[in-house]
Amino acid sequence: MTDAAPDLDAQITRILREDRGRLLAALIRTLRDFDLAEDALQEATTRALVHWGRSGLPNNPQAWLLQVARRAAIDRIRKSKRHAAAEPEVTRLMEDDEADRAADAPEIPDERLRLIFTCCHPALEEKTRVALTLRTVGGLTTREIARAFLDKEAAMGQRLSRAKAKIGAAAIPFAVPERTEWDQRLNSVLMVIYLIFNEGWTAGPSEEPIRTGLCDEALWLARLMAQLAPEEPEIEGLLALMLIAHARHAARFDPEGALVPLDEQDRTQWDGTLIAEGLAVLDVAVARRLPGPFQLQAAISALHAQAKSPAETDWPQILLLYDRLLALSPSPIVALNRIVALAETGALTRARRELSTLSDALSGYQPFHAAVAELANRAGDKGAARSAYDKAIALSRSDAERTWLAARRDGA
Repeated sequence: MTDAAPDLDAQITRILREDRGRLLAALIRTLRDFDLAEDALQEATTRALVHWGRSGLPNNPQAWLLQVARRAAIDRIRKSKRHAAAEPEVTRLMEDDEADRAADAPEIPDERLRLIFTCCHPALEEKTRVALTLRTVGGLTTREIARAFLDKEAAMGQRLSRAKAKIGAAAIPFAVPERTEWDQRLNSVLMVIYLIFNEGWTAGPSEEPIRTGLCDEALWLARLMAQLAPEEPEIEGLLALMLIAHARHAARFDPEGALVPLDEQDRTQWDGTLIAEGLAVLDVAVARRLPGPFQLQAAISALHAQAKSPAETDWPQILLLYDRLLALSPSPIVALNRIVALAETGALTRARRELSTLSDALSGYQPFHAAVAELANRAGDKGAARSAYDKAIALSRSDAERTWLAARRDGA
């Protein structure tokens, strides 16, 4: 044991933020029960607060949590009504526990890809597949997932509960399917990886501006997917999109933690190595001549990354790419981004008119109100701009975002 950590809560939060997905995937693989795995990991976390507070952090905190969670699960199974029927299961778990005890530094198997494919089984509807994977692999709370889908928290909680029950009742296998079976699940898997990245990229209140653990996990999963399916252009498109976006992470906030928008960022702080890798991956994907939504988004990001200054951004080409993206993957959010690009080409009046058609669909979406405010401000409609900025501020997730929006409002 090492010396006790000065801030145990922070240490445990960090460990769970970085490794919860891997720990939970390993437990679900062993226990074959989502709820039991989550409950057991929560119990292990509670015990860690006591034991680590008394004895300090173990040399391998993740392995400690996994082993204690497994024992907690054994205790729960023994106390349940199905104890007799589950005796072989208990025996198997105890054997796993003994094997870990015998190992000097037991390895935690990385079962996240198996877990993603399990959550994205065709027996579940697509929205449920994405939500369940974000909960289990990404470690997002029900509230965070509901926010990502613009849903109510209670409704999302019910959706997640039904999904876990259905996986158990249908005996959905915990496995990576054969390559021939991927097509039914691939879109959901890629969307899950992207939303994990996006959640790390846009952290909430009282968090560091960018949760690099989630971003790194999403990149790791995308790279793994690319290795498993080396000729799938949408996987390459997603990887390219995240690489190019993550290349800008050092420039997104100033030293005081204030948000810096894309057109005001110091481009010398962008990571040229990540951009070059993203562009190379995108070139490979485009050469396959099977365009998809992630490839189009990556191409848009590439045009931003290749512009030496905001004035040199090729907005007409970006608008054309958004037209294709909207045709392939219609949604209010894609429509919003296309309208912003339209305004940048000089069609401000038309952009404002089209933006008004999204007011019902995106009434609870902060970037919509920020876009309304920005375009109103450009048009000289100061009252509408300040009103929309107020709505955007009320919906913002982070202090940095609110501070930046307030400054824009006050300058309108």
